[in-house]
Amino acid sequence: MAEDTGTPPKLRLDKWLWQARFFKTRSLAAKQVSAGHVRINGNRVSKPARTITPGDVLTFIQAREVRVVRIEALGDRRGPASEAQGLYTDLTPKPEPSPTPQTANPRFEGKGRPDKRQRRALAQVRRHMPE
Repeated sequence: MAEDTGTPPKLRLDKWLWQARFFKTRSLAAKQVSAGHVRINGNRVSKPARTITPGDVLTFIQAREVRVVRIEALGDRRGPASEAQGLYTDLTPKPEPSPTPQTANPRFEGKGRPDKRQRRALAQVRRHMPE
């Protein structure tokens, strides 16, 4: 059987996201796509079997960060990270630096673990709350 070279190569979206190492497993990639959290060229996609081609732009959320990538190539396998990084160009805008430096573990404004006095006050408030 002769292969038609006139058609561009295609690959499943969930498989490419897994091969490019954006998700640890293919099923996690499929869940993100099925939930409607992935866009191809600005259009929401809900089927993991949607085919993609080089040149498509993907927008999705990864670790509370919006990622925008352009597909440069379709992989043959899930290889090392250096090989996976060659499959796409990252178009994600760089976050603006915050004007004030944040401390590692602030102990103000109710953040951090409450001390004994605060725990007693909290317990007293909870006892008097209607259920």
